[in-house]
Amino acid sequence: MLLPQIKEREYRFKLALRMGLPIFILVLTLATHTFVTNYKTLQPSFYVEVILLLVFSVYFILFLIYNGFLVQITDTTTKTFTRDYLYEYLKKEIKKGKDYTLFLVSIENMNDINKNYGIKNGDRVLQEVAFFVSEYFEKQNIHNFPIGHIKGGDFIVGLEGSQKDYEVMIDLMLLKTQEFKVDDIELKIVGSMCDTSFSKDLNHLTEKLFELQDEKMQKDEKSTQNPNELEQNVVKALKEKRFSFMYQHIFENGTVVAKECFIRLFDDANKPIYPKEYTKVLNKLGLSIEYDKAVLEYVIDNCPKDVEIALNVSPTSIRNYDFLMFVKQHLQISKQKFIFILSEMEYYSNIQKYKTNLNSLRKDGVKIAIDRLGSIHTSFLYLRDLDVDIVRFDNYYSKNITKSVNHSIIRGLNITAHEQHVKTWIKNISNEDGLNIAKELEVDYVQGRFLSDLEEI
Repeated sequence: MLLPQIKEREYRFKLALRMGLPIFILVLTLATHTFVTNYKTLQPSFYVEVILLLVFSVYFILFLIYNGFLVQITDTTTKTFTRDYLYEYLKKEIKKGKDYTLFLVSIENMNDINKNYGIKNGDRVLQEVAFFVSEYFEKQNIHNFPIGHIKGGDFIVGLEGSQKDYEVMIDLMLLKTQEFKVDDIELKIVGSMCDTSFSKDLNHLTEKLFELQDEKMQKDEKSTQNPNELEQNVVKALKEKRFSFMYQHIFENGTVVAKECFIRLFDDANKPIYPKEYTKVLNKLGLSIEYDKAVLEYVIDNCPKDVEIALNVSPTSIRNYDFLMFVKQHLQISKQKFIFILSEMEYYSNIQKYKTNLNSLRKDGVKIAIDRLGSIHTSFLYLRDLDVDIVRFDNYYSKNITKSVNHSIIRGLNITAHEQHVKTWIKNISNEDGLNIAKELEVDYVQGRFLSDLEEI
């Protein structure tokens, strides 16, 4: 049994005694007083009544103790301390002069889990993570340590001793969490650590833990440029249309059927800004629609009309009326053929509006491709709920197409798409073995450096 559970039982037992004992003592005092002052004249029925009162008093106390198990002071889903009780416990320990290390464990994708799998499954994930963390430390011969549910998907574990005593142990634990799942629910767990040498104030320690975690996450995603400079460079490159376009052929049965465009922006020093960097800036500054319009105009003006051009387009742009009208007007003039590649992490709730806009584009000859099938849940949901022409497998499957364990997944998704009259597409084919497997699995479109190098428009 975990320390929070042991403490919870203690608190419940004390609460029940505080409520029941006064009543029991009052009954006992009243019965004793009556017996002492009137013992010569007492009727036999008095003894029966006293016994019954005492029995019912004892029963009432036991009933309170039993019901105390339903009045929980700990989190009902995780079986851990709430923040207040965790702090109360740790404050007492720190006052005794003990050094403590606080370890913050966060389920980074907790919101996505609640949205996509439901709150009940989210609660179960919290509970499983709490027990996973607790069992890990138990196996390291660390017992009776407090663990508290702070908020959302965040836990704090209190470990007696300094931070250096636990650094290796916690690094190993975080490595283990990379493979940790609850049924089919994938978890992204991150952590940070700080000890009482930083501060004895638990609020300051908690704030420091979250700061360290944010810094670590930002460091992992840190751009090569200063964020402010990057924003300025992206805005200026977009305004001055400093683009570089490259394309790669897409094949069906050995014939080129389309070209996918890859776009870079350039700063004042003529250094490239890659999509991984500028896409976040565009989204943050609300410039995605303006960018998609500029790219579309450039492609129409500079690309050949005899082959379809595949472009990554923001789903936000597709759902924007002005962008939709912009595309329609330019298509009527240019007669350019396009494949719009769409990908997003969150499922768009107004699916009927999305479907209407896509069908409107399809009537004008635009093909719709949903990207990252087999990796993000929205791709499969959009395959199910929208009218699309193509689905493209996630890059994981193209990189690992030679692994037999992935063949049944690709085959299954391929059959699902074909039953809905949707073609399939796999990119990054790097050798002949991968190409042969794609053909064997009956994937419609193939692409990769083995088939075609990148060429500049």
